[in-house]
Amino acid sequence: MGGRCSRFGLCWWPSNLKSNLPHSSDLDREYEKLSVPSFREYSLDQLRAATSGFSVDHIVSEHGEKAPNVVYKGMLEDGRWIAVKRFNKSAWPDTRQFMDEARLVGELRSERLANLIGCCCEGHERLLVAEFMPHETLSKHLFHWDAQPMKWAMRLRVAFYLAQALDYCSSKGRALYHDLNAYRVLFDQDGNPRLSCFGLMKNSRDGKSYSTNLAFTPPEYLRTGRVTPESVVYSFGTLLLDLLSGKHIPPSHALDLIRGKNFLMLMDSCLEGHFSNNDGTELVRLASRCLQYEPRERPNARSLVIALAPLQKETEVPSHVLMDISHETASSASTSVLTPLGEACSRTDLTAIHEILENLGYKDDEGVANELSFQMWTSQIQETLNGKKRGDAAFRAKDFSTAIDSYTEFIDGGTMISPTVFARRCLCYLMNNMPQEALGDAMQAQVISPDWPAAFYLQAAALFKLGMDNDARETLKDGSLLDAKRKRN
Repeated sequence: MGGRCSRFGLCWWPSNLKSNLPHSSDLDREYEKLSVPSFREYSLDQLRAATSGFSVDHIVSEHGEKAPNVVYKGMLEDGRWIAVKRFNKSAWPDTRQFMDEARLVGELRSERLANLIGCCCEGHERLLVAEFMPHETLSKHLFHWDAQPMKWAMRLRVAFYLAQALDYCSSKGRALYHDLNAYRVLFDQDGNPRLSCFGLMKNSRDGKSYSTNLAFTPPEYLRTGRVTPESVVYSFGTLLLDLLSGKHIPPSHALDLIRGKNFLMLMDSCLEGHFSNNDGTELVRLASRCLQYEPRERPNARSLVIALAPLQKETEVPSHVLMDISHETASSASTSVLTPLGEACSRTDLTAIHEILENLGYKDDEGVANELSFQMWTSQIQETLNGKKRGDAAFRAKDFSTAIDSYTEFIDGGTMISPTVFARRCLCYLMNNMPQEALGDAMQAQVISPDWPAAFYLQAAALFKLGMDNDARETLKDGSLLDAKRKRN
């Protein structure tokens, strides 16, 4: 976050801002790409710091320290939450093989995946870094629910999104997925299901996958010990059984029930009256096809997507509603607590913003370089400072037009730079209903002080005024993450 020129790129910002802005849908697509960083290598020190020294308190693996490869929750210096998978010491002795495999998986980018954003390979350490999914696993929501069982519409959505994830991976030449189960399906900040990228990596140097549940593995796996694309579809079938029943059912037993036309005995009793028999029958049929003994008789990933698409219900209802996750928790803009300035900017409460900036004074200008020669000090600086003083007096008196003129005189003098002056003129522009100019000033403040949360908050206020609410919320999030980083330091 630090050092970048805002999500809009200051260098190309036009004077006629509103008419030159990309369509909001185009922006959404751009930000979707930007929200997932490019794959990179991290140092062991960075990941050790992010996880508080690989503290047991940061472990998020379902089986804790007993897992062969432990997963930790961590936070990078820029405030981004991450999941770090730490392989055991005997895995991946070949450094190049590990790096090559990680880079290939790191090229994938999909909203249906918890994407791989980096890795670390130092000494005997082998670590993967992925997007962090805050709302736990399908196993937790399906088998260990507290308040209410997962709704039928959400179970259908999980199956569909998971099929889309597998289809995407297959289209990119990554059809093999190791140990596909309910622990591998995660839920993001909006309650949407995503497939963990960790299963796309081989588990060890020989390329074999060691399942955690041999009873549910594909028949051919027991013969060869290797995963094939057809094996992945078989595992998908076991997941469909999980979604249908709300519990683990051995595939052999499930197939016996299906052959005996007792498929309703497969259904989760908690779902009674909440689904149509036709939909239930279709999902059972699909599971049966996935669980065929002969691999060639199973459907491929694209066929799964086609079969599940017509079953999708309540498509207009967001996942966080179906999952009963509060909107505040699900919203990416609310993952951090906003400061009073952030709150005021989120409401575009200009009076409150004025009061906060007035009380803040110029303390955030400390550390901004203003090197002046003696000649400049004696001949030019006095008039420049007088312009700033006149601007401050007008700002205090809420004479915002005069403040704009005076601050402009100070800025155009060019002998000193002040992020606070840009912030104050930004608010003056907002008070005069000039949000385009206000946004430009907030961005200039950020260029001068890249890690100053106020610059991001003021950008958000201007964006709200311009009707660009999605972008404003993302910018609020950037500011809140910087505030959180400051508190940690």
